[in-house]
Amino acid sequence: MAVPEWLAADPRIRHRFSRPGAPGLVVGFPEWVSADLREAVARLGVTTLWQHQAVAADAAFRGRHVALATGTASGKTLGYLLPVLAAAVDNRVGFEVAGRGPLDLGRGHSALYLAPTKALAHDQLRVVTALDLPGAKVSTLDGDSDAVERRFTRDFGRFVLTNPDMLHRSVLPRHQQWTRLLSTLRYVVVDEAHRYRGVFGAHVSAVLRRLRRLANHYGADPVFISASATVSGAGELLRSLAGVDDVCEVATDTSARPALDYLLWQPEGDPHHEAADLLARLVADHRQTLAFTTSRVQAELVALRAQRHVADPRSVASYRGGYLAEDRRLLEAGLQSGRLQGVACTNALELGVDISGVDAVVTCGFPGTLAALWQQVGRAGRANRDALGVLIARPDPLDAFLCDHPELIFDQPVERTVLHPENPHVLAPHVAAAAQELPVTLADTRYFGDSLPDLVAGLTRAGHLRERASGWFWTRADRAVDSIDLRSAGGRSVEVVEEATGRVIGQVDPAAADRTVHEGAVYLHQGEQWRVVTYDRESRAALAVPDRPGYFTQPQAESDVNVIAEYRSRRLGPARLCFGAVELTSRVTGFLRRDEASGKVWDSHPLDLPRHVLRTQSFWMVVPAELLTGIATRDLPGAAHAAEHCAIGLLPAFAPCDRWDIGGLSTTRHPDTGELTIFVHDGHPGGAGFAERGFDLAERWWRATLERLRSCSCVAGCPSCVVSPKCGNGNQPLAKDAAATLVAAVLAHA
Repeated sequence: MAVPEWLAADPRIRHRFSRPGAPGLVVGFPEWVSADLREAVARLGVTTLWQHQAVAADAAFRGRHVALATGTASGKTLGYLLPVLAAAVDNRVGFEVAGRGPLDLGRGHSALYLAPTKALAHDQLRVVTALDLPGAKVSTLDGDSDAVERRFTRDFGRFVLTNPDMLHRSVLPRHQQWTRLLSTLRYVVVDEAHRYRGVFGAHVSAVLRRLRRLANHYGADPVFISASATVSGAGELLRSLAGVDDVCEVATDTSARPALDYLLWQPEGDPHHEAADLLARLVADHRQTLAFTTSRVQAELVALRAQRHVADPRSVASYRGGYLAEDRRLLEAGLQSGRLQGVACTNALELGVDISGVDAVVTCGFPGTLAALWQQVGRAGRANRDALGVLIARPDPLDAFLCDHPELIFDQPVERTVLHPENPHVLAPHVAAAAQELPVTLADTRYFGDSLPDLVAGLTRAGHLRERASGWFWTRADRAVDSIDLRSAGGRSVEVVEEATGRVIGQVDPAAADRTVHEGAVYLHQGEQWRVVTYDRESRAALAVPDRPGYFTQPQAESDVNVIAEYRSRRLGPARLCFGAVELTSRVTGFLRRDEASGKVWDSHPLDLPRHVLRTQSFWMVVPAELLTGIATRDLPGAAHAAEHCAIGLLPAFAPCDRWDIGGLSTTRHPDTGELTIFVHDGHPGGAGFAERGFDLAERWWRATLERLRSCSCVAGCPSCVVSPKCGNGNQPLAKDAAATLVAAVLAHA
């Protein structure tokens, strides 16, 4: 049993799930695996394969695209490494090389490995290096690579470990320098494929299609292999990502696995405080533990609190995005060596490095999707020790709903990844980038889809492309790729800089900078508190000084919405449900200072920051005037606002997103019709598919919203039902009971 006695009887445990261990199903190596490769793998202790490894490896070797979706620590790495190394080391593939033949220039076969993080690529380097295969010529290519490493990779690398960003910014725009790689490219491994969803996934899909186009131009037609521990419809996802057919989906996990005890925990106090206490107690029990938190700030705070309750504070650390490369590598090495026994982290460590084999995983707050949840808990479990997982519910509508319905966690398959590669806001800039790489023709619909003629026409009207007899050309002197940031709509990151020394402390996504590093904001980095004294949006820098003011800061904002186009509509009883395009305007107007210990508001401070305009996709529900007669006029704004908050909190139960991927807005009664409208929108330019999923599942989604409003035991509203941590209006006004009346009136006639 993985649950210690002191934990088993804790009254805060709402549900316990136990999964038995499994012995696994082993098979021999395929006949095409060379003796040298078998010996190298045997040196790592592997002499047989799990059946799913052999099936995936053999399909890829014979030229089929493969979507491998089995559990964490199930050996997916070997499943794709065998055919990749057979090509890169033994110069052997089991399929006919398509096109006009490889321009190999003595290079042989090549392969690319793409990971969403640099850390994961470096961990892959460690694995391949440990095989000690002289002909592997494996190398990493990322922002940390120096000029010598890049030259070696370009001229000699046969297995190149990189990320979509580097492929997008450095390799594809300079493809003439990468002819040897592109002309001999046989495999492209897309690791952690479930991370490529929404707008980020659409960007990566466009990059992969540009890659296929250039590889085909140089005579190669690579096989794509996707790997993911937690995804439904893995084959469909790979087809959407890479635009390929004939995908072999391998989703039956035949590996041995430890038994798992998973606890659903409803805290009595602050969930992050209880996560820190639980982390410290498990470390004291000599259980190496990861505690996944909800934000960068909380990762720092949970680590600080846990350090106060362990014998050796150096055995506990924090890990999050925004750390510099050398900091990340030290932390990762500490986890792998066992020097670090406890780490409070964000989802940056969910896939940042291969750390399977810790003893326990604590997740503070449902991470938004079942895929992410099982990815996190999959980090726990060793060959001779069972695994322990704990989900600590936050006081928000979704977590409270899951505490009442644990079957939605333990009896449901993981979600399908929502991906819209045809998003014109994403695809059009990539078509422009493709035109700068090679002139675009209508034959390129095989890569970019049937919307290509409209896209090139729009780009031509805008002056970005010019049509010639041989196709459409990029017309400008600058690089098209420099206007595309795969991970952010706002361009390059904002750097947080120590005022006294000029040292870069960390980095912040530009989309979040107004909210997190405005003047007066408290910024946390590796347990240190900094107060921002100057925020320069133009130079993308925030100057900060070390400070421990005893408070943290929370931004306040205002927003408005305008419907641009209505794509679909239908009825839900007398209410009208719509899905379409909207334009949102928003502005951070100030911030609250909250007590570090109690969270109570000290005071508020105004800010003078510019407005931001976001065109995206939205769901909206129009409630007719006749349904509002049972609600006092003074309560209508609070009813709509509270219903919006509760619905946003619950949408991640029905769409693979978290509440930070979506937003909302509610309107007062229309002056002419008396209607009231509630919007729930995607938080990314052009949309991400989450609002559309809400439109499709509106009945189930809003019935769950009504149940949460009615079942919450609070009197006037709380974080478990209608109080939102991201509300720009300070959660004013809110009317919980009136919100329940409003939603019930809609559903009563559905």
